[in-house]
Amino acid sequence: MKVLLINGSPRINGNTTLALNEMVKVFEKNGIETEIVQIGNQAIRGCIACGSCHQNERKCIFDDAVNQVAPKFEECDGLVIASPVYYASANATLIAFLDRLFYSTPFDKAMKVGASVVVARRGGASATFDELNKYFTISNMPIASSQYWNSVHGLDKGEAMQDEEGLQTMRTLAENMSFLMKSIALGKEKYGLPVREKKNPTNFIR
Repeated sequence: MKVLLINGSPRINGNTTLALNEMVKVFEKNGIETEIVQIGNQAIRGCIACGSCHQNERKCIFDDAVNQVAPKFEECDGLVIASPVYYASANATLIAFLDRLFYSTPFDKAMKVGASVVVARRGGASATFDELNKYFTISNMPIASSQYWNSVHGLDKGEAMQDEEGLQTMRTLAENMSFLMKSIALGKEKYGLPVREKKNPTNFIR
């Protein structure tokens, strides 16, 4: 069992890393393998709606971190997306990465457990939290919750260590996510995945 953690911060070993490391300790205690991928400090462009990923290659036309992370995403049981808060929104590099990752990957994401984590100096955390959760809810991915919205506060490097409630929220999130992933694995063995209707996309303008 494996969790892939996407760090959307451009800072190496900043407060977003501290939040994720708090979760990693819990995952490892539960026997779950983890991998953190730092995205926020990479040069990643946004989607250009070319449609190539849905034609021949079944991958993004821009061969960067998106295509490198795609197989890791396919094999993982859980995905954590973490970002610092910029103007009540996630890091733009992370959003460009997620738009292309979720759109270009053809594999079924159903029942992979998702969790979003946000780090803020003060405000904008809940808006960013909602923004990141939308990638899960459009992909048949159940969302792990915690005792509070998944946010940690801090500005300068290391300040997040002073947010005791935020770090506890991260640990609780990881515990709940571990339980949910294990429960889904057992459910798959006994019941299989839910049967879904053929998708019927409807445009508003014909």
